[in-house]
Amino acid sequence: MAKVVDKNEGAQAAETAGAAAAEKPTFNLHGKYRFKVDDKGRVSLPAKFRKVISKELVVTLNPRSECLWVFEPDGFDQWIDKLFEDRFGGFDTSNLQHMDFRSALKAQSDDASIDAAGRIMLPAELRGRVDIDKDVVIVGNKGYFEVWDAKRYDKKFAEVDLSLLFH
Repeated sequence: MAKVVDKNEGAQAAETAGAAAAEKPTFNLHGKYRFKVDDKGRVSLPAKFRKVISKELVVTLNPRSECLWVFEPDGFDQWIDKLFEDRFGGFDTSNLQHMDFRSALKAQSDDASIDAAGRIMLPAELRGRVDIDKDVVIVGNKGYFEVWDAKRYDKKFAEVDLSLLFH
């Protein structure tokens, strides 16, 4: 016999599942590490990072096209959802602009896997958009990590005055 489900019960279950997914702990990485990109576009990841992240990742441009951000797939989707939540109150599938934004975000990303040597492939198109050639700085963050061209990183963060946080 088929079970009859109250539609309110189903909605509550979906809310609970959504809240549980949103509360999934994300990795929290610290530090900066200097590496070289090889001729095939691969870069080694810090051993400390490899211990806490999954082997399947998503590489995308940061919002200002200054560096690459690398997420776990669920974290990338949660980041996109949060963008829509913060900017529009949520994603609306009937809004063509929302559809275009989501498509553009997905189009400027690519899947990557950590290989047996602890490296990921940085797609040539994305590397070119942030001027990554050989020397990179990998920076930990909460829920993702950043891959910077070393010269760009050094220039940008030489100008950051952390003492301003404490005035």
